[in-house]
Amino acid sequence: MVVAHEHPVDTEEQAAFRAEARAFLEANAAAKRESSPWAVNFHTSEEEGRRHFELGRSWQRTLFDHRFAGLTYPRELGGRGGTSWHESIYREEADHFDASSGFIAATLAMLGPTLMRHGTEAQQQEYVPRLLSGDDAWCQLFSEPGSGSDLAGLACKAERDGDEFVVTGQKVWNSAAQFCDRGMLLVRTNPDMPKHHGITFLLVDMDSPGIEVRPLVQATGASHFNEVFLSEVRVPVSRVLGQIDEGWVPARTVMSNESAFIGGSGGGSTSERLMMLARLYGVDGDPVTRQDLARLHCHERVLAMMSERIMAAVRRRETPPVDPSILKLAVAGNRVLSGNLAMAIAGPAGLISSDERGAWIQSELLSRYGVSIGGGTNEVQRNNLAERALGLPREPTADRDRPWRDIPRS
Repeated sequence: MVVAHEHPVDTEEQAAFRAEARAFLEANAAAKRESSPWAVNFHTSEEEGRRHFELGRSWQRTLFDHRFAGLTYPRELGGRGGTSWHESIYREEADHFDASSGFIAATLAMLGPTLMRHGTEAQQQEYVPRLLSGDDAWCQLFSEPGSGSDLAGLACKAERDGDEFVVTGQKVWNSAAQFCDRGMLLVRTNPDMPKHHGITFLLVDMDSPGIEVRPLVQATGASHFNEVFLSEVRVPVSRVLGQIDEGWVPARTVMSNESAFIGGSGGGSTSERLMMLARLYGVDGDPVTRQDLARLHCHERVLAMMSERIMAAVRRRETPPVDPSILKLAVAGNRVLSGNLAMAIAGPAGLISSDERGAWIQSELLSRYGVSIGGGTNEVQRNNLAERALGLPREPTADRDRPWRDIPRS
């Protein structure tokens, strides 16, 4: 049983919703238990990864059945028709329970607002309820071996054949693609247009003939990412999100929401665990270590405040008051700080230990690199921030106005 906390600033309506949310969670989820601070959040076996994925999908279905999924989405699409404070209050109450939709939550954060902004009414009616319920899990099929940082240079081609596109190409670094039902797919439909045009955003079924998913084993032993091969995959033209040849517009919406989600994912305070680690290794009195711990703690607090502002705007489907690239860069910077600090505290022992604490230290070290790449590299995020938020001149480029087919590629 979770101890109820009164919130004197709640209105009568908000207090009633808080009580409803708390009653739902108490009836359907377990109270959060004390867990090891050294637990890592990835799985090194396919079976465990799938089990965790399906648990998240199951919880999303429970939320949907009780009208707690898509709190700000229209009722006719399976949501609650609420406002941003419904989301905030629910998250405050859910923080006391072991209840998470896992990867499904990332899917919803990225694709949901994109469907509401760029989808047709028919697409919204078809996809949004199944997205909110977890019946459909979506992966992102954007990056390619030759177009990661320069995503607009993608080469996966789609040729029109009547009422269908025929897609051939390769994608890579696709999170959870081996478990997902559908994919957000960017394809090149017009090579005669400049690279940011001539791209089309398709909604594709992952069980379509011609799609092959191959998991990639990471340094941690996990296989969260995949490479996806598409060989003459047929996708109906009705599955175009936005306009043909102008798929970069909805793609930007997805990427902006992705940056906001990564920045607002929480996961607990790493600085608190590093403080514990410093005490265990007897360096909590070292002035340099204390300064580094204080710096990381301050960065985490600033990130949390920025995240709340941005996510509140995303839930209202408004333009965020802070560019989401700032969040993504802040998360990457914090992971560098925490990874370096974990190794500085533990020293060589952190690399040779095989116990749970050693695994956490090693995970911090390895994870500091991936977050600087996934979801848009730091360099791309800085360019976005400079051009979008600060209005600085674009970097000189020779290929912005050239047809894609004329741009040299490796």
